[in-house]
Amino acid sequence: MSTKLILLDQLAACHHDKSWFVPLDEMLRDVTAMQALWLNDEGQSIWRLVNHMTFWNETWLDRFIKGEVVMDKSINNDETFIVDPSQVSEEDWQKSIAHIGATFSRWIQAVEDSDEVKLGTPIPSYFNAPWWNVISNVCIHNAYHIGQIMMLRKKFKDPAE
Repeated sequence: MSTKLILLDQLAACHHDKSWFVPLDEMLRDVTAMQALWLNDEGQSIWRLVNHMTFWNETWLDRFIKGEVVMDKSINNDETFIVDPSQVSEEDWQKSIAHIGATFSRWIQAVEDSDEVKLGTPIPSYFNAPWWNVISNVCIHNAYHIGQIMMLRKKFKDPAE
């Protein structure tokens, strides 16, 4: 199996292909804006996690498409979790879900359109890691946060189920 096929499998598993864990699109299905805003004791919410995942997926996707990585030291990771309090309607939540879904679709398309040479190209400004390694780690990062979303979502299950 090629590197490209493995990465496409990882991206699909995170986004929409139920395999070893429930994918993000299913995890977000039927979650209301109010549920997505609920904060646990650690200050995590589903919506915050979705915003964080969207930020980093888009950041690395843009870098991949451009073929260059310029490390931005001004990025404050904590700020990637913020939900704009003026945009917390059900419509805004649905836009957030659509945004992360579109980002995954763009990732899948970008990997499909790439060749093995690009996937194996080292990134000098990022520890000389090859692109395949970075994309794989983006998927691991996604899987981690999908697990957190699953734990938060369990707070809304009907106790009778």
